[in-house]
Amino acid sequence: MWRNAWRAVAWGLALVYCAAVLTFAGRLYSTPALDKSGRAVVADALPRLAFLRDALEDGAGEDMQRLFPEGYFFSYALYGLAWVDVGMRTPERRDRARAEAQWAMRHLESERGKAPFDPTLTPPYGVFYAGWTLWLRGGLVRLGDAAQLDRVRADSDTLAQAFSASESPFLQAYPHQSWPCDSTVAIAALALGADLTGVDRGPVVARWLAAADARRDPATGLLPHRADPVTGAPLDGARATSQVIILRFLREVAPERARADYRHFVERHRSTVPGAPGVREYPRGVDGSGDVDSGPLVLGLSMSASAVALGNANLYGDRPTARRLAGLSEAVGMRAAGRYLGGAVPVADAFLVWSHVATGWRLPADRAHGTGGGWWRLPWSAVIVLLLAGPVWRAARHASARPTG
Repeated sequence: MWRNAWRAVAWGLALVYCAAVLTFAGRLYSTPALDKSGRAVVADALPRLAFLRDALEDGAGEDMQRLFPEGYFFSYALYGLAWVDVGMRTPERRDRARAEAQWAMRHLESERGKAPFDPTLTPPYGVFYAGWTLWLRGGLVRLGDAAQLDRVRADSDTLAQAFSASESPFLQAYPHQSWPCDSTVAIAALALGADLTGVDRGPVVARWLAAADARRDPATGLLPHRADPVTGAPLDGARATSQVIILRFLREVAPERARADYRHFVERHRSTVPGAPGVREYPRGVDGSGDVDSGPLVLGLSMSASAVALGNANLYGDRPTARRLAGLSEAVGMRAAGRYLGGAVPVADAFLVWSHVATGWRLPADRAHGTGGGWWRLPWSAVIVLLLAGPVWRAARHASARPTG
């Protein structure tokens, strides 16, 4: 009797173990959003958004604020933006999406949402706050919230005046600090506001594009990570953490220029680590350390940039990159019950769901193209074979042995 019980326990544990390993292996082959229908993308996103709503109500925004300066803001902003994408993809959910995005907007407009930002900057609270809030507000109008239209017009006027009065195309996000990615978000929001209000912002956008092009990083040809707050001259070269945001929004105002930048970025920042198809924080040939922008780097790869790059791959129709990043995020993130890593870092879930549902607001996503890219799974496959073979063999051996004692 004891021998049979021992066999049952050994085989039971082996089966559970094998199921976990095989689940991990299966997730390496996860289908990216650009290969799914819009409704399938939304169906997959809804549990993730439900987790985020619960987490935010339990104080996740405040928790994330302790990790980095925009933790609270991004937790709510990305939640609201993802719901706008859901509403655009599935019109029958538009009312729900509008209500959820309005809830997020109220938190961004609260004292806590504004707390990290300086109201004396031009525009008020800085270009980071102005750009992201205008973009979400424009999304609300797209979902039928006509009450936001006057505010879109007023905020667009303020932002256009700030760009017109500045020598640099890269406005300040914090006192004496400028990141070009923040101004890229803002210029896309300004263009979206023009679509909604009928006010011509073409000259402001064209001037910005020309001025930004004149201040590109000479080493990579991409927009820089940091810029001089007065002149806009590059202070840092291109980095993935900011470049993935730039690429997400630049295609909304200058699609051909953005597509060229995207191809160049993928070539310079793609991982060279076998089995790890993430995004390098620094271009190949450049080494650097992680900071508050990138988070910790693993073998030179930025997890936050890789999460946002998945959304870019979906928007630019880059099937090979999307498949690699989707497979890695689903497997390594161990998503269960709508959350990654057990929900330990909700803002990471927010970035991933925003990437998952990504759809163009001014321009449709590019048609999917490209094949292949499966080689990266080979190291994982070898590890999986080893993980399965050894324990199963030991379980079989112990199950056939008579227990002692």
